[in-house]
Amino acid sequence: MESVAKPVEQLERVIIRFAGDSGDGMQLTGDRFTQETAAFGNDLSTFPSFPAEIRAPQGTVHGVSSFQLHFASRDILTPGDFPHVLVAMNPAALKANIADLRPGAVIIVDTHDFTNRNLTKATYTSNPLEDGSLDDFQVHALDLTGMAVAATKEFGLSRKDGARSKNMFALGLLSWMYGRPIQGTLDYITSKFASKPEVRDGNVAAFKAGFHFGETTESFAVSYEVKPAETSVGRYRNITGNTALSYGILTAGHLADLPVFLGAYPITPASDILHELSKHKRLGATTFQAEDEIAGIGAALGASYAGHLGVTSTSGPGVALKAEAMGLAVMLELPLLIVDVQRGGPSTGLPTKTEQADLMQAMFGRNGEAPLPVIAAQSPSDCFDAAIEAVRIAVTYRTPVMLLSDGYLANGSEPWQLPDVASLPKIDPAFATEPNHVGVDKDGAEQPEFWPYLRDEDTLARPWAPPGVAGLEHRIGGIEKKENTGEISYDPGNHERMVKLRQAKVDGVAASIPDLVVDDPSGRARLLVIGWGSTYGPIGAGARRVRDRGLDVAQVHLRHLNPMPANLGEILSRYDKVLVPEMNMGQLSLLLRAKFLVDAQSATNVRGMPFGAEEMEGILLAALADLGETPPAPSDDLDLQEALR
Repeated sequence: MESVAKPVEQLERVIIRFAGDSGDGMQLTGDRFTQETAAFGNDLSTFPSFPAEIRAPQGTVHGVSSFQLHFASRDILTPGDFPHVLVAMNPAALKANIADLRPGAVIIVDTHDFTNRNLTKATYTSNPLEDGSLDDFQVHALDLTGMAVAATKEFGLSRKDGARSKNMFALGLLSWMYGRPIQGTLDYITSKFASKPEVRDGNVAAFKAGFHFGETTESFAVSYEVKPAETSVGRYRNITGNTALSYGILTAGHLADLPVFLGAYPITPASDILHELSKHKRLGATTFQAEDEIAGIGAALGASYAGHLGVTSTSGPGVALKAEAMGLAVMLELPLLIVDVQRGGPSTGLPTKTEQADLMQAMFGRNGEAPLPVIAAQSPSDCFDAAIEAVRIAVTYRTPVMLLSDGYLANGSEPWQLPDVASLPKIDPAFATEPNHVGVDKDGAEQPEFWPYLRDEDTLARPWAPPGVAGLEHRIGGIEKKENTGEISYDPGNHERMVKLRQAKVDGVAASIPDLVVDDPSGRARLLVIGWGSTYGPIGAGARRVRDRGLDVAQVHLRHLNPMPANLGEILSRYDKVLVPEMNMGQLSLLLRAKFLVDAQSATNVRGMPFGAEEMEGILLAALADLGETPPAPSDDLDLQEALR
């Protein structure tokens, strides 16, 4: 008897969350599903979440690790608010994530670990699979572990080792449900476990068993299809923010024809930048894992003095430790890139959760008047472009530059169109090669001299003169420099001139920043929403929702935070209300109020989680209501639009 193919239902978008104990391989499962989704051609956005501890208490809510993926047949901006599908590997995973589901969501749960002991660990007083508490959801209670063990048994794996492949069984099942390609995952498993044939074959068998289970079981009556998204022609890959940032640094080094040197101390969530750059020695990258944060930036600054592209990467706690050396870089006026991948604070805070609370630290977190440019990436793929822009500013203006990312961007991923590197503008380091001043010796005769602080008329940058060039010897150090000559100076007037020159140099960066372009489709908006960094996606998604309701809202996003674009003040003056959503307590709004005397209103979030699209929609609707603007009465079209969202 021939089997009858199951019906395929078309969907515009899907949000899936894989959740389990931190040892259940949820990050790997989510990453493999993401890679195949990217290869299929969907637009996507991901949000991994995991405990800060290396091995959190097994079976507890505290130890749950999850990976959320939003993929669609159209352009999307966020990892999604509420999962349509939750794969829960144990009671704790169900407990930790059930509140994020809407009625009707699909729950695929591994029943194997729903023992009394594990239910108690997850703080359940009764079994949710039996007490009716999940009646609002479509629950598929399956012994994923048992089926994985059975699939791997013939390869000689122990029951414990066979059980570890349950994530591959779940991945196979979800791959069938949503029509994901499977060959890439099979190739990955074969390569990853090439040295352990029994593990390789067992994981392949578990993956295939999950796929075929979906095909044959009566538990799943339909599969689903999400068609590829329409994109511009080009070559794409899936990329995380940290990887994109690393590639941006490498590309900037190539564009400037400078060897890259990274001095860094491992710290979550920035460590992957060190890991990634260490793979690329053949591209001229040198990585130094320092003994502490101070040594990391000291080595990077030394590399810059030697004529390399000096880079140091860290998170907020590391920035605090690097503050004095950052001031030294300001004093020496040397190119240096400081990458701050922000996380929840203060102190150790929330190492694996996201936040935008280092803006004031980036702006002012050094002793004395020590200004430096600050820029921020807005999406995982944008980390590539932001890194190149930061290096352009650092090299052109001879200044340390702070590049702000955060945990949401660093670990999240999205499709990225590979750039044509040959078409990117070059970055000219313009090293000093000869003396730049004519002096007079003791006998009154003219002689060539090198003045290390003689400034370029356009950029106010001082010469970059690496050691070893005859005639360009000069003194460096952290004590105030005399104008032009660079000699030590305690003269009050000279100090004031040098402070103002350093500030003017940073302010002058604005001349090379493009004017901001406001996203205001109707041209009638009275509300301007301004953001920076990773709020770009949630603000954009929220603005789309509000516009779908027939209301007008304008959006503008800042990459350059110091100095700000030259036309920002004029933009702010056009609107009746300015709203600033931030994952902090209102730091950008304080800066806008101080600089432009505008009544910028804050919308804050310090939960360690990014804004949701629906949450942002509510914030914008409340701000519009203050202006007397409310959505029109619901119509059938709006109801349909809401359903599609």
